[in-house]
Amino acid sequence: MSIAAETIRAETPEFPLTAHGKTLPAVRVGWLTPTDPAIGLGAIRRRYLDDGYVWLKGLLPHANVIDFRRWVLEHLAMTGLVEPGSDLSLGIASTAAFDRSLADRRLMSLVRSAAYEGFCAQPSLTCFMDDFLQGISYLHKRKIMRFVQPDTPTATPAHYDLVYLRGGTSRLVTAWIPIGDIPAEMGGLVYLEGSHALGLKMEAEFQAASGDLSPEERISAYNRHMAEGGWISKDLPDMAERFDTRWLAADYEAGDVVLHSPYMIHASTANQDRSRRLRLSTDIRYQNVDDEIDARWNNHWSLGDML
Repeated sequence: MSIAAETIRAETPEFPLTAHGKTLPAVRVGWLTPTDPAIGLGAIRRRYLDDGYVWLKGLLPHANVIDFRRWVLEHLAMTGLVEPGSDLSLGIASTAAFDRSLADRRLMSLVRSAAYEGFCAQPSLTCFMDDFLQGISYLHKRKIMRFVQPDTPTATPAHYDLVYLRGGTSRLVTAWIPIGDIPAEMGGLVYLEGSHALGLKMEAEFQAASGDLSPEERISAYNRHMAEGGWISKDLPDMAERFDTRWLAADYEAGDVVLHSPYMIHASTANQDRSRRLRLSTDIRYQNVDDEIDARWNNHWSLGDML
């Protein structure tokens, strides 16, 4: 969808968004503002600072993303996850049971692969991040790739990323990359409008209350001052009401990249795709190489690594 088309569509998604068994009221849902990378780095940085995020349309070559999606799903197909005989670039979920344990093991292999590393470090993204960070960008070794089936309750609760990265600099940037088209009904990331200021306040309150914690506990998302798993809430409608704001969704396309602040509160909604496509995405973190790096993120992502 073009940026011009984004500006004239309906005010809220056509399809009701749900998470953890609750539907987001239309009045509490809006759209992310798309950004053309051609507006220049100065304008992009201003939007990032003002809004807590910037949704860059078509930053990556579309064909590269689709080819990588096909490659990933080819390797996951052996688990029974993908409908046999279907176009792998579409990623139609199988209606039969699949081997979850094998899929998890395969996913851990894929995030260690040269192909995945190359996808995350492709020149169009690396050069942009060097310029955006105004120095040499460092890509954290711990990188996450997720698949989400349609018609399952899977959704990420509301949180801000610094909770999991307190052992290094706070000058972090998360890049969330849809691996294929992810319209709003497929449950991509949603952002709590204006919440980068709210996350900054929450983190300051946590730090002020952490004098009784050991250094190890202070950087952990699982310490006794935090909610379960470092989440803020699983109740997205309640959060929007409580802070009198909206959750912002998007119809993401292959080639898009969203950058967000470590204080920006975000979540995901359930995959309700009527074509039964698998949602596939990756989230990776950048910082200036000269800033302090959280040592816990110098290892590959592993299930159960408590980050």
